[in-house]
Amino acid sequence: MPRKLEGYVFLTLAMVLVGSTVVASKIIAGGLPPFTATALRFAIALPCFLVAMRLTGASWPRPGGRDRIMLAVQAAAGSVGYTTLLISGLRLTSATDAGVIIGTLPVVSAMIAIVLLRERPHRFLLLAIGLATAGVVAVAFPSGSGSARSFLGNALILGAVACEGLFILLNRRLDQAIPPLALSAIMTGIGLAASTLFAVFEAPWAAGFPAQAVAAVVYYALVPTVGGFLFWYAGSARTSGTEAALFTALAPVSAVILAMVLLGEQVRLAQVAGIGCVLVAVASLVLTRRPG
Repeated sequence: MPRKLEGYVFLTLAMVLVGSTVVASKIIAGGLPPFTATALRFAIALPCFLVAMRLTGASWPRPGGRDRIMLAVQAAAGSVGYTTLLISGLRLTSATDAGVIIGTLPVVSAMIAIVLLRERPHRFLLLAIGLATAGVVAVAFPSGSGSARSFLGNALILGAVACEGLFILLNRRLDQAIPPLALSAIMTGIGLAASTLFAVFEAPWAAGFPAQAVAAVVYYALVPTVGGFLFWYAGSARTSGTEAALFTALAPVSAVILAMVLLGEQVRLAQVAGIGCVLVAVASLVLTRRPG
């Protein structure tokens, strides 16, 4: 198989796994408190990253004081904030809605860069922002009973996306470049410490640990977190940056399809329209990037 085609396969698998985190989080939300589930996820994933570092001979970075603060904030936002808000939001809204909203991550990341870094937006980026906004609006204002509950859930999902976007931005602001594997291990370790602290206040031992929810956490930790990391960087190493960016559009498609198949959720016309807007938005965003 040609090297580039291998890359496409790896990137596709990575994004399918990213989409599956929505389904896993929906199952987790029905049985475990968000910080408890997040702590359990990191407790399972961290040894895997440490073993991977040992096997590959990766060394631990020595970041300066400013970078240490940035890494702590990164972990709080991208690791703990993202996961807990995603799980909390899925208690109130559908996995199909969440899948569409999560697909806006590349555009939200670009918006954060415009606001915080004063970057000048390209015309295609403005188009992407408009389309992504239309996609979110299509699913964020459901009709019928329970709409206020769904709206709050969708808002929490969008908050999770913003946290992940902040994580991406902060990573670009580090003085010292940290290899991806070491960065994942650091984020997981800090995330474990922070989420465990808050999990104590949830008193998870009182409600118990439902087997289905725990199984979903184990899956989330081992397959999308560790496996997704390996697939994404294997694919990225075989393709250009622009090609890799385009594959992020597969994540919301994967999430919606898996929610239909595994959770039996129905897809509304508004969700189809929303995911269409998001896909075109990601494609528009890719047009702003130089081939890498």
